[in-house]
Amino acid sequence: MEWKRDWGLTGRIVLTGFLLLILYIVFMGILLFLFPTASYWLFVILAVGMASVQYFFSDKLVLWSTGARVLEKDEYPELHQTVEKLCKEADLPIPKIAIMQSPVPNAFATGRSPKHAVVACTDSIMRLLTKDELEAVLAHELAHVKNRDILTMTMASFIAMIASMIMQSFFFSAMLGGRNREGSGGTIIIWIVSIVVYAVSTLLILALSRYREFAADRGSALITKNPKALMSALSKISGRMDAVPPEAKAKIEAANAFFIIPAISGRSFMELLSTHPPLEKRIANLEKIEAEMHGY
Repeated sequence: MEWKRDWGLTGRIVLTGFLLLILYIVFMGILLFLFPTASYWLFVILAVGMASVQYFFSDKLVLWSTGARVLEKDEYPELHQTVEKLCKEADLPIPKIAIMQSPVPNAFATGRSPKHAVVACTDSIMRLLTKDELEAVLAHELAHVKNRDILTMTMASFIAMIASMIMQSFFFSAMLGGRNREGSGGTIIIWIVSIVVYAVSTLLILALSRYREFAADRGSALITKNPKALMSALSKISGRMDAVPPEAKAKIEAANAFFIIPAISGRSFMELLSTHPPLEKRIANLEKIEAEMHGY
């Protein structure tokens, strides 16, 4: 397999990481300005602590948010064999394999590096897809691992999650009348800053995620040499999404940026904010890749 570095993806990862660093510094700087009596080292420890949690526990954070369980060696032997075969083809260390009990047919990869990666899929996707289609989906997730784009996505998602929690905290507190007028100026500034941080981190997620999906689709085609299988799998998964109960999708929507197909059904305003490119564009891109592979 000839694997070429995608410099477009690499550039986006570096830029996103740099902007996330700036976002961190600005966020902590504003908190320090609003709470001048607090120790400077307290904010340094807080920033380092947050970054460390994301780096060392990124896989556990995503697994926890999705309810995925890491499998033992003797569980789902065929799934283990498929992943091992694909890893050999992609020249990757064998990752941990996890399973999600969910009616939403999906898969994702997480981890800070190829040596600390986890590839997960739902039990429903294993029933929905053929062997070749499931292999193509797993190869897509392994392409994310090989492209090393997972950690940046996890960090961006974590910052967005923290900002969202702060926004909701102030909103519900205000609704319940929990804020008095004293010091309200500072709390309003924190709330506004949280909104800005959430918006910027979300835009960074969108900018990186849509491109990385195209790159992972290409990676799957290179690993399996069967882009048609991924085209078929994407169509099946997308078609099944409309039949999945909304409450089932709501349980895992926080991890949409990591899934091969986001848990969003129908054509709506939410698709404009989707972390993934439209299905039609992904299939058209795979058709081009297939033509390249066959020399026409």
